[in-house]
Formats: sequence, C-alpha cells, structure tokens
Amino acid sequence: MKGQIFLIFILLVLLESCSALYFYLEGTEQKCFIEELPRDTLVVGTYKAEEWSDTQQAYIENPNLGIQITVEELPHIHRIINQKGPSRGRFTFTAAESGDHAICLSTNSSSWFSNSQTKLHLDIVIGEATSEEENDKEHFSDLAQRVSELNNRVADIRREQSYQREREAEFRDQSEITNSRVVYWTIVQLVVLGITCLWQMRHLKGFFEAKKLV
Repeated sequence: MKGQIFLIFILLVLLESCSALYFYLEGTEQKCFIEELPRDTLVVGTYKAEEWSDTQQAYIENPNLGIQITVEELPHIHRIINQKGPSRGRFTFTAAESGDHAICLSTNSSSWFSNSQTKLHLDIVIGEATSEEENDKEHFSDLAQRVSELNNRVADIRREQSYQREREAEFRDQSEITNSRVVYWTIVQLVVLGITCLWQMRHLKGFFEAKKLV
C-alpha cells in the first residue's frame, strides 16, 4: 500500500507541467510567450511585478503598478483574455482549440515615455484542476484526493496524445499529397519526353527522305 502511495506521488510530480521564470520590461514594453496546448487544457498563471527603485537601489512592489494580460489563439488571433490586473495576481483560461497560444504581458503605465524597469515573475501551470474540483477536495481523504489528481493528469496526457495523433495525421496526408504530385509530374515529364522523341524521329525521317538517303 505504501508503495502504491509513493508511486502516485511520483507520477503526480512527473505529469504536472509547470514553468516558472522572470524577465524584465522596459517602460510599456510587451513580452509574449507561445504555448502549444491541446484542446480543453486548463492553464493557470500567477505573476508578481516589481519596479526598480532608484532610492532603495532594488526592485520593490509598487501597488500603483498594473499589469496588462492578453491571451490569443494562433494563427487566427482569437483573443481569449484581455484583462488589467494589479502588480500581483493570477489569470486562468481553457484552450478552446488545439494549437499555439500567445500569452502576452506588459505594464499598464499611463506614460508613453516611461523609462521605468519592471521585473516580472511568471509561473504557468498547465493542466491544473478546476475550481470546482478544488472545492470538492475537502470531501475526500488524502489518498482519494491524490488519485483524483492523478486521473486529471492522465486525462491531460490523453488529450495531448490525441492532439499529437491529429498532427501526425495532418502531416501524413500532406506527405501523401506531395508524393502523388511528384509521381504525376514524373509521368508528365515522361509523356513530354516521349512525344519529343517521336517528333524528332519523324522529323529526321522526313529529312532523310527529302535528301533521298533512305
């Protein structure tokens, strides 16, 4: 039993997709990140913005600093999120379609010529449980909760596999179309070459007959 519990914990650690990073923004500069997501995948992002203080010579949180967050589906540029948040906050969205998604963040500064430098911490978790599932966790034992989370991770993996199979099928169809075009073009070249040879033979035959060499 202990071995099974240990295995579940290991799988939970391995299956959860999480990326944490920080970067710098100059003034109202916007930075975007591209995430390839399967359909119906829940994404939760948390962020914290710190502005450079010349007085303290360090990055500190400024309660007056706002963050503009946009999320778009590519390549159709379908906007999913367009929200303004405080210097520290969280955003969530669910991928409606499989494909690339652009997650963009910028400071919500009122000055067009702001030279302030902002350090933005961003933590993105892909495939997190929904809020309803989180509320239901109170009614389960610790082991049942872990099993439920494991089932969610397995569902995420199945969605990812299904998406990859769709990509492989599209690539295979495109390869078959390309191969068929190559075959058709080869046949056309052979036909043109055969017609050219026949025309040259008839032309040479007529030439020899005209010269009374045949």
